[in-house]
Amino acid sequence: MLWDYLPQFMLAWSIQLVGVVSPGPSVMLILGVAMERGRGSALGTAFGVACGSMTLSIATVLGLSIVFAKLAYAMEIVRFLGAGYLFFLALKSFAKVVNPPPLKAAASAPGSLRRQAAAGYILQVSNPKAILFWLAIAGVGGVGDAPAAIIPVFVLGSFLLSFAGHGAYALLLSSGVVRAGLTRFRRVVEATLGGFFIFAGVKLLTAKV
Repeated sequence: MLWDYLPQFMLAWSIQLVGVVSPGPSVMLILGVAMERGRGSALGTAFGVACGSMTLSIATVLGLSIVFAKLAYAMEIVRFLGAGYLFFLALKSFAKVVNPPPLKAAASAPGSLRRQAAAGYILQVSNPKAILFWLAIAGVGGVGDAPAAIIPVFVLGSFLLSFAGHGAYALLLSSGVVRAGLTRFRRVVEATLGGFFIFAGVKLLTAKV
């Protein structure tokens, strides 16, 4: 039975993969966390992003994404929430330019990891870029028609694909050589991140959804 729906799953995952490998706000968030807090927190953020992707995949399976797309006011709410969160991230980055906090070791406390995972999750589920990719997956069709017994395979695959992609970014950006280069120009990197988040937020507010 799984093999009958595997082509639709593979097509959906290929669309998701394009969204994962194309750098966006989630990758920029991982970059900032990797520079400041190291590998453990960066992977925690990637885990939160993957959980957000899993939530969006469940919404797609349930058909909520199609309903959501037809409710213009709902997309407007997400757009303003997403822009607000991006501006919040920009303020945090600019604050670090003025007063850089001490760099954390690669190992992080469980509470810190939970906060980083929550930050990644919130950004992903309020990120219209990610939502639009999942709307494209819903538009392809076939996924939501799969039997309930094999839907968990699609959801798990979506989580693993997201975590593998964003986790790879986390490992790369938190590697010793890359992190050393980032921290050497820390103020410039934080200013660039702040500028990116503002640009993304303004673009989100002025875009026609």
